[in-house]
Amino acid sequence: MRKKLNVYEMRIKVYLLENIPFQELQNALANFVDSALCQCEELISFHEENCYKFYSIGTLWPVERGMTYRKEQIYTLTVRTVDPDLARYFSEILRNHYTRKIKGLTVENRIIPRKMISEIYTLSPVIMKSDDGYWRSYMSLDEYEGRLYANTVKKYNAFTGEQIEEDFPLYTNITFLNRHPISCRYKNISLLGDKLSLQVADDMKSQEIAYFILGTGLCELNSRGAGFCNFKWF
Repeated sequence: MRKKLNVYEMRIKVYLLENIPFQELQNALANFVDSALCQCEELISFHEENCYKFYSIGTLWPVERGMTYRKEQIYTLTVRTVDPDLARYFSEILRNHYTRKIKGLTVENRIIPRKMISEIYTLSPVIMKSDDGYWRSYMSLDEYEGRLYANTVKKYNAFTGEQIEEDFPLYTNITFLNRHPISCRYKNISLLGDKLSLQVADDMKSQEIAYFILGTGLCELNSRGAGFCNFKWF
C-alpha cells in the first residue's frame, strides 16, 4: 500500500556573498540547490537526468523592492518536495552549503498540514516549454488548460506509480494574475510565462492533487524556480 503523501517544506536562511540582480536571482538559487545535489554521487545522475524532479524552489524573502538582492543580507529561501529522501538530504546539506553567491545558514523543517485547500496561486511564473515559443501565439486557452492538467496528472502518476483516471476537475476557475507575459531566464535564454490562481475543487481527488502541487510546483522547470505555489485553506 502506498504511503500517505506528504509535502515537506524547508525554509533555509541564506546569506548573500554578492549582490544578485533580480533577473539573475532564480538562476542563482537553482544553482545553489543543484550544486548541493551534486555533492552526492548518487544524486548527480538524478540531477542530470531528464525526468520529473518532484521538488520546487521559491524565491527569497523578504522581497526586495529594488532590482537587487543585497550582499551581506540574510534572506529565507523555501524549498518543497514530496520525496522524503530528498527532504532529508536537503535538510542536512543546505544548512552549510555555499556557492560563490549564496551561503546556507540554517534550515527549518515542517510538513505542510493536510487541510482543505481553497486556492493555489503561483509566486513565480508557470512555464510551458515549446519550440513554438509562448503558448498564446499558437494555443487556445482550452489547449493550455489541457496541457496544464495533463502535466500535473503525469507527474503525480510518475511519483506514486499509479495510473489515476483523469475524471476530476482539479479546479473550478483559473485566473491569470499578470496582464503581460513574464520573462524568466533559463540558462542562456528567456522564456515567457504567467502567474496563475486556481480555485481548487472540493472533491477528494482534486484536493489530493492540489496538495501534491504544493510540493512539486505547477507545470515545468519547477527545480529552476518556475511555478512555485502558495495556497489558501478554506
